[in-house]
Amino acid sequence: MTLRAMIPMLTLVVSFSSACDRKESTPSQATSSISAEHASQDWLRGTVDERFALVSKHLRGFDMAMVEVGHRYTELYWAGRDRNWGYAEYQLGKIETTVANGVERRPARGTSARMLDGAVSTVRTAIQRRDGVAMDAALTTLTSACNACHQAERVPFIHVQPPSMRISPAGAPPVDAGEQR
Repeated sequence: MTLRAMIPMLTLVVSFSSACDRKESTPSQATSSISAEHASQDWLRGTVDERFALVSKHLRGFDMAMVEVGHRYTELYWAGRDRNWGYAEYQLGKIETTVANGVERRPARGTSARMLDGAVSTVRTAIQRRDGVAMDAALTTLTSACNACHQAERVPFIHVQPPSMRISPAGAPPVDAGEQR
């Protein structure tokens, strides 16, 4: 991400940090003690440029985006299996946003990331049509596209496969008391 693209976000971070460090005109002894403790633990220090660099370091490159995509992929997979179309659409949108943000931070990854476009479009169509069979096939296509992208990025040891176990119950549809799944 260029410095110019980061300025609005980092301006907000720096402003917030500065506001948190301000002391009241007549602080009590307790408030003064808390402010001193906070200031000694504040991780966002230095000049504005140093703060920009520090925030940029914490945002990192594409690896952190992929951590989120991995989680969203798992949630999308289970939403598709459950035919929970709203949750599937939500997760797919978050995947698209996360990949776009990752590409903004690391533009060199853009060519490989575009390998996902066709698969994402296929998943979106299956969701819009509420077509379970198409969704199953689309998820297989998406998994293959993810693995092809990893090959292109020279990280073939990162192999995506459908999850075998649900970790988050967040998108699972409610089960009636008398109904078995």
